Amino acid sequence: MYHNNIEVQHKSLFQLRKDLIHFREYRDPKNKHVLFIHGLGASSLAWRDIPDALSKYFHTITVDLIGFGLSNKPETADYTIKGFRKFIVDFLRERIGLEEGEHKKISIVGHSLGGYIAAEVAIGNKEMIEKLVLIDSSGILEGPTPLLQQYLNAAMESDPILRYKKVQRVLEELYADRSRLLPVAVDIFIGTLGQQGAKHAFELAFNNSTTTQIEPEGFKQIEDIPCLIIWGEKDNLIPIKYYDMFRQKLPKAKYEMIADAGHAPFVEKTALLHEKLRTFLMQEDQP
Repeated sequence: MYHNNIEVQHKSLFQLRKDLIHFREYRDPKNKHVLFIHGLGASSLAWRDIPDALSKYFHTITVDLIGFGLSNKPETADYTIKGFRKFIVDFLRERIGLEEGEHKKISIVGHSLGGYIAAEVAIGNKEMIEKLVLIDSSGILEGPTPLLQQYLNAAMESDPILRYKKVQRVLEELYADRSRLLPVAVDIFIGTLGQQGAKHAFELAFNNSTTTQIEPEGFKQIEDIPCLIIWGEKDNLIPIKYYDMFRQKLPKAKYEMIADAGHAPFVEKTALLHEKLRTFLMQEDQP
């Protein structure tokens, strides 16, 4: 879709405490920061070239959560929302230096599990957050949805042939049109799950994020942060009823329903999502 020839991409591993964390920066130090947090079982690759395209206007950063992607997957890590929140805050302070003068604020874009984490980071560190974007976010689930349960079952399947079939079937259901699933996406997912500690991290993150919710007081804490909530109209993993629930809990936020898109609209409608993010993040007239 886009390629930015001016900004320089920096891809690296950063040591956070004892763990190596994979991240990418598309850097212009003069611009405002935007962090992208991926969903369960995904990695920074999920965002396609949106962070690169937005680096024309912002200093964009993607990170693989601990336990996912190319980041370390220690058995002893805290794979709860609370643990991920601390991980993100520590990453922002130690790698991005948010507490240093003009670099003290950031906008966060979070998808699914990443949306839940982004919201909790904002709740606990409101002074750090400039804007918030939640895309098909968890955080108010009443328990695992049927497709979420199938997602876990596919990830935990031990038989390699059956696992491939189950993963493929579930990933197809994440799209509005299942023909849009590229076979390489299945291969990447299964390859990552094969890494030591990956299944353990997936299962613990799943169990915690599907059985806990953002507290009512938490929503009150962030109600005045400029927020955009985006949802795929045909999301089968976290259905649109949760979009409506967010509307009740964050009535001051802006809302965008994406037609002909499933759980990850930035994958199926990349150019459209880029433009919606660019417009929202660049607006200066937010309350």
